[in-house]
Amino acid sequence: MTPTARPLPLPPGPSQLRARFRAGHAIPTTGLAPGRAQANMVAVPADWAEDVEQFCRRNPQPCPLLGTTAPGSWTTGLAPGADLRTDLPRYRVWENGALTGEPTDVTDLWREDLVTFLIGCSFTFETALAEAGVPLRHTEQGRNVPMYVTNRACRPAGRLSGPLVVSMRPVPAPLVARARRVSATMPAVHGGPVHSGSPLGLGIHDLSRPEFGEPVTFEPGDVPVFWACGVTVQAALMASRPPFAITHAPGYMFITDAADKEYRVA
Repeated sequence: MTPTARPLPLPPGPSQLRARFRAGHAIPTTGLAPGRAQANMVAVPADWAEDVEQFCRRNPQPCPLLGTTAPGSWTTGLAPGADLRTDLPRYRVWENGALTGEPTDVTDLWREDLVTFLIGCSFTFETALAEAGVPLRHTEQGRNVPMYVTNRACRPAGRLSGPLVVSMRPVPAPLVARARRVSATMPAVHGGPVHSGSPLGLGIHDLSRPEFGEPVTFEPGDVPVFWACGVTVQAALMASRPPFAITHAPGYMFITDAADKEYRVA
């Protein structure tokens, strides 16, 4: 008898992944749920919400707003049934601009006055880059994407100010223009790169020492390409020192139910 072929298991979808994170499974989300949008998360007391919203409006490339909640709410239309207090793989807790913890569940820390902002993430366009033949070195190497604080200042808003943060992906030189073109079609998740080539143009002196994420190994002929990053808001929190905030841990994003194609403009 010919053995019956077993179908390959389907990769876990957004709801299955969020359930794993809710159970305490903490891993970076790059490469997970391909075809789905991912988001940065920032929750601040209501009296700081206007500052954060204005900061995002004034700096739309690093901080493109995808959604905002009512005070105290932990739900979002980007993923009906999800819980923003438990369904990210790892969080960061801030007090007066200082990092005080990186839990996997913030239910006990949630406050009735917290307003949550969901901000576009470059992981969303990685599926499109891969489909266009652009390699993703960090996923090939099983690493979190490297992120760097630059010497470029964002436009301040109210009490918030801080530097631009970028994510970096090594791209083969002949494919840099393609990577730029593909990502530029998705401005709601950072769009095209802000810089490529020498990192000194952004005030970055050592690519092996990212402030967030992990360093990646370049292949011969690779060029560093830099995209604006939603961790920019966390850098602003560190610089501006609100009394309390909860964010995602860099690279440990909120996986939404929204299709990445919803954010393509061309």
